Amino acid sequence: MPSRERKQEYFNKLRDLLETHESCFIVHADHVRSRQFQDIRIGLRGKATVCMGKNTMMRKCMGDWLKENPTSKFGIVRDQIKGNVGLVFLKASAAECKKIVEQYTVPAPAKSGVVANCDVVVPPGPTGCDPSQTSYFQALNVQTKISKGQIEITSEVHLIKEGERVTPGAASLLNKLDIKPFTFGLEIKQVFDNGSLFSPKVLDLTPEDISNKLSNGIRNVAAVSLELGLPTLASMPHSLTNAAKWCTAVIVGAESDFSFEKAEAVLAYLKDPSAFAAAATKSGAGEEEEKKEEEEEEEEEEVALGGALGGGDDDDW
Repeated sequence: MPSRERKQEYFNKLRDLLETHESCFIVHADHVRSRQFQDIRIGLRGKATVCMGKNTMMRKCMGDWLKENPTSKFGIVRDQIKGNVGLVFLKASAAECKKIVEQYTVPAPAKSGVVANCDVVVPPGPTGCDPSQTSYFQALNVQTKISKGQIEITSEVHLIKEGERVTPGAASLLNKLDIKPFTFGLEIKQVFDNGSLFSPKVLDLTPEDISNKLSNGIRNVAAVSLELGLPTLASMPHSLTNAAKWCTAVIVGAESDFSFEKAEAVLAYLKDPSAFAAAATKSGAGEEEEKKEEEEEEEEEEVALGGALGGGDDDDW
């Protein structure tokens, strides 16, 4: 197929995806193999569509489409197409599609010049290398000793830091020890949904996390409102509670007979604390009597059950 026809076919596909979808992932595809792409496409079949291509073609197609659809919010996505990126247009929920994409990450050996996506630490222990290779480890500043006829690393080695490029020495050591420290797959960088662009970490939030964050926000608003003396919906319950406390304190300090509903229990306790102590004692005694009655009923049931089973000494079996 001629190049022009292939481009037109790609443009038609991308335009159709833009017209029929309202959300997508912006993904980085560094070090992702063709087999992985095939597995991801199969896993997302019916739930999402993976669209990769040259950045210039994607921006050109989206730019032309946005001119025809100026109210669309996909302009935000167009501005994010930089580097080795692609788009995953979503039909199913973003959280479900994210789980599928993350399933297809594979371990990979360290290669010289690759940017590390995690810290790499070599643990202490035997290496399986014979003592003749001691100079190799010394050149890499790795502390070793000879144990049971093989080289053993004596202490933990922080070999690579996240974000740094893998050096030839580090790659050689990891390959010699058969350590595959990295995992590669489609990395979701941003999530676009109905005109909003946000981090994929938002998809991992549970209802409990959202509830806790909302509660913390309400507490902060209430604290600031109380400190500034500005009434808000968050601070009003606290303000009313504090007002009731102050009114009660004024009544007690003035030794007045005045009272109101919220202060009756406190004023009654201050006038006669012994009455509340007696009530607490009666309550505790009542609970003990209930427990004794329950224990007696259980004992009676056990005795009755034993007689029904014929547990006497004169029974013949």
